[in-house]
Amino acid sequence: MPMPPDKPAAAFQARFAKRWHHLTNPHVRALAWLLDAPDMLDHTAPQWQGKIATLGANCAEVSADWLAALNADPQALDAYLGIMPYTRLGRYAEKLMAFYFAHQGILAAHGLQVQAGKNTTIGEFDFLLNAPQGLLHWEFATKFYLLEASGAGQQADYFVGPNLADTLGAKMQKILSRQLALASHPAAQMYLPQPVASAQALVKGWLFYHRNDAIPAAATGLTMAHCRGFWCALNEFEPAPQQQCVILQRLQWLAPAQIAPQQAISANDLRTQLDAHFVQDTMPVMVALLAPKGGLLVETARGFIVPDDWRQRAGERIARA
Repeated sequence: MPMPPDKPAAAFQARFAKRWHHLTNPHVRALAWLLDAPDMLDHTAPQWQGKIATLGANCAEVSADWLAALNADPQALDAYLGIMPYTRLGRYAEKLMAFYFAHQGILAAHGLQVQAGKNTTIGEFDFLLNAPQGLLHWEFATKFYLLEASGAGQQADYFVGPNLADTLGAKMQKILSRQLALASHPAAQMYLPQPVASAQALVKGWLFYHRNDAIPAAATGLTMAHCRGFWCALNEFEPAPQQQCVILQRLQWLAPAQIAPQQAISANDLRTQLDAHFVQDTMPVMVALLAPKGGLLVETARGFIVPDDWRQRAGERIARA
């Protein structure tokens, strides 16, 4: 059967394509997504203890002219990023946000390590920002989690990383209880130009739901509008034969894909590549389903294709948590 697009995700991707179709530089598009993507976490939810930051609903809109100019001349952004083949997605996203905060004139520090003595690292401030109320400490995360499909729950602990290394609940517990407390550590005081007035977490990303499950309402602590995709096991993945697709490499996971037609592959070729991948690797693969728009192909849906035993291993991972 054809892969049904996830309606909330498709609505966001259609809006993104309409608003940012003119942005052709991949790094500028990724930055536009970071500024434009709906918040993943509901900053009003009690479980986050008032520690969730937000860029604001009109952040991207007021930056539209700057993004367009950056797309026309991305030299400064490219130099700032210093992209290397081994760059991690989290660090890449951090540098994009640092570039934005520096442009806004509010960046006091990025990636500032706190050490106690020569050989002991206590932690790192992702961002220190200057604000009217004082110095802000923002931890920043771009996360991609799949809702484990046993039906056991939709709380944050049931959203599992594609490689099963962590859960959304565990990640947020670490940020809230440890990383956001860094400014209170005695060793941090010498690194701070002034006391920290507030410490919060800015979290962007996509959440993925099993393709055969009903689209759930937002779980506790999540916004209704968060970016969504599907996931399914390899033996469940049956895109329409005429469907154009692309495998998204890790640094392409942020913004919805927009590629030239010759960069796409057919559904049959995608299946062949996925079969070969899972013979030697258990890491899920993110794919984008594409449709033509203005001479290019744009993403209409995205999803993780996982090994056939992933659901079982995800349930075991949650049971151990």
